[in-house]
Amino acid sequence: MSMTHFSQAIKTPQAGISRPGIHTWLQGVSQLDDTDKARLDGCSRMEKSDEPLVCEYTDHEMKIIVEGGMVISDETGYRVEAKVGDVFYFEKGSIITFNPPSDGTGCFFGQRREGGG
Repeated sequence: MSMTHFSQAIKTPQAGISRPGIHTWLQGVSQLDDTDKARLDGCSRMEKSDEPLVCEYTDHEMKIIVEGGMVISDETGYRVEAKVGDVFYFEKGSIITFNPPSDGTGCFFGQRREGGG
């Protein structure tokens, strides 16, 4: 089959990431298990919170903000007030901080396997 359709993928029930004071979900939608080019794509949602979510990326990933917004910064101090339509690329080894002043939803495309960071 040359095309697969994931209807309303951003509304798919998502698995929670358990961290005190942080309400965020992540759901893989499609996965490629090619030995050399493993890939996991999906959606993430983060509710408004006073606690930031800090992630260390063990693989390359791209994220597109599709709903709401958030403040995203890296380990160098570079900071962006992300809005719908913004695209981010996180290199392997990046330490990224997400601060959600409102609820936000993104789609991600990553060079990793399910369960990877």
